[in-house]
Amino acid sequence: METTIDINHIFPERITVLDQNLIASRKSSGRSDPQPQIAAVIDELGRASAKAQHLTAPITSASKLQTNKHHLYLIKDGESKGGKGLVVGFLKVGYKKLFLLDQRGAHVETEPLCVLDFFVKEDLQRHGYGLELFEFMLQHKKVDPVMMAFDRPSPKFLSFLEKHYCLKNSVPQVNNFVVFDGFFANRSAVRSRKVPPKKPDGEIKPYSLTEREALREEQRALPWPMSRPAPPPPSPPLSGSSLCSPNRGRQRPDPALAPALANAPGGYRSPTLRSPLTDSLHSREKRTSSLNRSKLSFR
Repeated sequence: METTIDINHIFPERITVLDQNLIASRKSSGRSDPQPQIAAVIDELGRASAKAQHLTAPITSASKLQTNKHHLYLIKDGESKGGKGLVVGFLKVGYKKLFLLDQRGAHVETEPLCVLDFFVKEDLQRHGYGLELFEFMLQHKKVDPVMMAFDRPSPKFLSFLEKHYCLKNSVPQVNNFVVFDGFFANRSAVRSRKVPPKKPDGEIKPYSLTEREALREEQRALPWPMSRPAPPPPSPPLSGSSLCSPNRGRQRPDPALAPALANAPGGYRSPTLRSPLTDSLHSREKRTSSLNRSKLSFR
């Protein structure tokens, strides 16, 4: 289909930048709307790129470009096809929110500029078109290639990056994106979430008094109803004994319940307590009085 389209008419510049509006930098005068032709060129290039990468479906199409905030760079050879021109290749970039791992294994949330698709027709590769297109994109975006992420780069693309930009050592990731050493060096605005180190196993110690006071201050600073008043101080122990102390006095039963308790198994005993010493003295007094009565009877 591209052979029937006047490329020099719909793409006046050598390199054209397209966004979701599918409008070239400069419109031709006296002709109909070129958007259908632009969409046809993009779709044909997307299919060729998918075939070269052995993908089951194209990742670049006019409809996808219209629904995303990506930029598509097209480069042409204006002298081909009898002066009508030929689109040689394209480069698609866009910002993506990614969760990456830095060299220490810390999780980093960032949104770099990503290369999403890069294609040059096979019979026109190694003619400088890819390098010219990539350099144009770097100047247009004002970005260093080491600060970019690359979505599923092919072996040819990786060789291209190593040859022209010395990007060789990549940082391993768990997704399809590739980043290189230096990507995390100057990213002061990224938000990193480090995994806290595991605490060594040991004895669990109670909070210190200082930590308790700090916790109380935090609770006092919370707005109602999130704040909770401090618990009242514990009541002083009764008669110097605790609830589990054996020295605490026993509770005497209610006298009204005495008849019922007397009929219970084991009978009812008076709550009056006598010590063993009192019982011994009482027995001695009984024996003394008995002896005295015996002596009087013999007289």
